[in-house]
Amino acid sequence: SDKTGTLTKNRMNVVASWIAGQLCESSEAAKKMPEDIRKNIAMHAAVNSSTGSTYSFKEGDRLPIQSGNKTESAILQFADEIYPVKHQDLRTQNPSAGYVKIFPFSSAKKVMMTVVKLPGGGFRAYVKGASEIVLQMCVARDDVSGNKVPLSKEDRDNLEKTVIDKFAEQALRVICLAYQDFAEPQDWEDDSILRKNLTINAFVGIADPLRDEVPEAVATCQRAGVVVRMLTGDNMITARAIATNCGILSPSSDFLVMEGPEFRRKILFEDGTINHAALAAIWPRLRVIGRCSPTDKYNLVKGLIHAGEVVAVTGDGTNDGPALSEADVGFAMGIAGTGVAKQASDIIITDDNFSSIVKAISWGRNVYDSIAKFLTFQLTVNVVAISIAFIGSCAINESPLRAVQLLWVN
Repeated sequence: SDKTGTLTKNRMNVVASWIAGQLCESSEAAKKMPEDIRKNIAMHAAVNSSTGSTYSFKEGDRLPIQSGNKTESAILQFADEIYPVKHQDLRTQNPSAGYVKIFPFSSAKKVMMTVVKLPGGGFRAYVKGASEIVLQMCVARDDVSGNKVPLSKEDRDNLEKTVIDKFAEQALRVICLAYQDFAEPQDWEDDSILRKNLTINAFVGIADPLRDEVPEAVATCQRAGVVVRMLTGDNMITARAIATNCGILSPSSDFLVMEGPEFRRKILFEDGTINHAALAAIWPRLRVIGRCSPTDKYNLVKGLIHAGEVVAVTGDGTNDGPALSEADVGFAMGIAGTGVAKQASDIIITDDNFSSIVKAISWGRNVYDSIAKFLTFQLTVNVVAISIAFIGSCAINESPLRAVQLLWVN
């Protein structure tokens, strides 16, 4: 199963941040940061995001209606809370037609990048993505005075432990916002120049609460003999915390939690084909894959089917199409799912809710049991009736059962 929107409510909200070397446990605390730093974060959020990502409030409703990418919507809302100029106005002032280069989010690289011209001359590249990946691209961070503080490897390791891991242990999705300035134009088609020598803007911790009914639904699956595995793009610490909260993992369990790169390294040959013997040693205990790519999902589904398992898989993205079509039963998300995912699936979950999958399994088993009972009854009655008719015809030269009697039995 996917995590976001299926096991969770897909209602993202920034609940903690790390800005200019200081931990902010609320947007009110982040508002106390210097204006230049808050402006840079707000510009980053507005510019380096999909134009379809936004949020709005209905009158009398405390919770926002998020559109487009929910993670980006949460960051935009956080930026609007800490800086007076709202993201819609910043986008109007900086239209996307004037952007120098946009690299959309890549599930393989786990980053999104946008290059814009600066008003005073030069260029700025905004980079946003998986915290531990972007952190390794950074060589400096902003401080409260607006200066850049160099980062050594030890500093990066310390940030990973004290910020990223701390947020992840609270089941938060951790996103790093970073940037880099250029005085002269570069070969913007080469994204590798944007993935080094970065300066950290901020880390944000985004909460996506579990659906209330998920722990009971997972427990129901486990009692029914269904093994639930969670595949997510979040890092391992976040993935482990969420899996524990929803009951997929327990503190005393001996199950495996792996990252996508490690999973690929262990189960793929050099030519990219699946090593089924290696996968057979892993999948019985495997419960969670963090930093999972669509290819990892497809390989796991294919390997489980090869091992004789019956596999159902959920998906919402275009890249999930191969896994959905390969599975015995593919569940596409009716709300967040793309057209390709819905077309590749067998069943569409209209409310994107894991408990609905449990209901589908229940109804499927009920239909199967009903058909099995019907066939058992029909075979029993017809075999007995044919045997009596045959033996009677041989013994007394006529069938002991009349047509009306046979019809009555049926």
